[in-house]
Amino acid sequence: MFQESITKEELDELPLKSFEGEIVLVENERTLQAALSYLSQSEVLGFDTETKPSFKRGQVNRVALLQLSSGEKAFLFRLNVTGLPAGLKAILSDPDILKVGVAIRDDVKALQRLGHFKPAGFVELQEEVKDYGIQDFSLKKIAGIVLGMRISKSQRLTNWESDGLTEAQQRYAATDAWVSYEIFHSLAAKQS
Repeated sequence: MFQESITKEELDELPLKSFEGEIVLVENERTLQAALSYLSQSEVLGFDTETKPSFKRGQVNRVALLQLSSGEKAFLFRLNVTGLPAGLKAILSDPDILKVGVAIRDDVKALQRLGHFKPAGFVELQEEVKDYGIQDFSLKKIAGIVLGMRISKSQRLTNWESDGLTEAQQRYAATDAWVSYEIFHSLAAKQS
């Protein structure tokens, strides 16, 4: 059904894709309420976080960005500006809204350091793809194997706490959450 792994050379041959839907930057109460209203109606959301990289031993930064994406919209929550609002905690605790991503355990722990919530409805794609014989577990490689596309990781080590996020940072962040959403739906379609 799917190949077990993918080489760097095979990945490089695939078309480069990124999220093409609407990106909503959430950094104030007005955009927060609109985002929560939309997201609370969702059944499945792609999930990811970004943290400003630390280049000093022992220094760990707080998570700065939470990305939640449907197929059409990606919401980028500037947690370094807003903190972790109660409405967002409610979505992260809702078992009826699936939040799908890769390597989510550490992301959830980092979010819990901003504010306590009981995580529910999280789906770890690294576990899901094992059922399909896939042995490569990075988001980039899973996207290559399952979706036949390549995603850019060039913005990963940028400053996620800067005053404003560049268009490239926003597109990168939205793409990471959206790709998880697309992988989940692609795997679900294979089961039916």
